[in-house]
Amino acid sequence: QEEKKQLTLKVEELERKLESTSAQNIEFLQVIAKREESIHQCQLRLEEKSRECSSLARQLELAIEDAKRQVEQARERAVSRERAAQSKVLDLETQLSRNKTELNQLHRSKEDAERRYESRLQDLRDRLEQSESTNRSMQNYVQFLKSSYDNVF
Repeated sequence: QEEKKQLTLKVEELERKLESTSAQNIEFLQVIAKREESIHQCQLRLEEKSRECSSLARQLELAIEDAKRQVEQARERAVSRERAAQSKVLDLETQLSRNKTELNQLHRSKEDAERRYESRLQDLRDRLEQSESTNRSMQNYVQFLKSSYDNVF
């Protein structure tokens, strides 16, 4: 009887423990279910963020490619402008050289014309002086003749 009573107490105690453990198990299962739900939500958010990151990465790659293309186009335009400027500089230098040569030729032509003018002017002065001298001689001769005719008549 005593032994049966002790066994009954033990069984009751074990049943309480079992109930307590079952209650804890239920609580743990609820906690695990909540955590699994939380993990599932986190995985969904992670997948969404991964998709966003992938989309942003593609956008970034496109933006980088576009920026590279724009930089290349700008570089090509700058090189083209530089070539055009160099070509224009060469053209202007050539034109300057031609203008200097033409100016030098014009200076030489002017100097030659001035020398010819001075020479012609000097020649005309000499001829004028010779003419004046001849004119004076003739006037003197005419004067001489007048005086001789006056003397004779």
